[in-house]
Amino acid sequence: MKLKSVFAALLVSAFALPALAQTSTPRIDQRQANQQQRIDQGAQSGALTDREAARLEKGQANVQKMEDKAAADGTVTAREKARIERAQDRQSRRIARQKHDRQHDYNHDGKVDRPARKN
Repeated sequence: MKLKSVFAALLVSAFALPALAQTSTPRIDQRQANQQQRIDQGAQSGALTDREAARLEKGQANVQKMEDKAAADGTVTAREKARIERAQDRQSRRIARQKHDRQHDYNHDGKVDRPARKN
């Protein structure tokens, strides 16, 4: 009797493991975490205004929604992964562009601090 239950558990885990592995997207998850950290760092340092940070957070949420939708059926296909990674590439460029534009909020007062123009 005990041998049957052990065998049944092994059989169930053998079928569940491949399905679990196909919904795992460690590369996408790591990039999401890195990009979120870049947004947080930019908001903390003042390189991003509150409005810019909120817009970038919304973009990150959209990419996460894409990933969740792709994994909903139990598998993330190569095409879905490529689509998500392209979205992450676009989001990464947006983060870089917003962090390095001339809009800053260094004193965290909610107003945009711009350096004075030199004539």
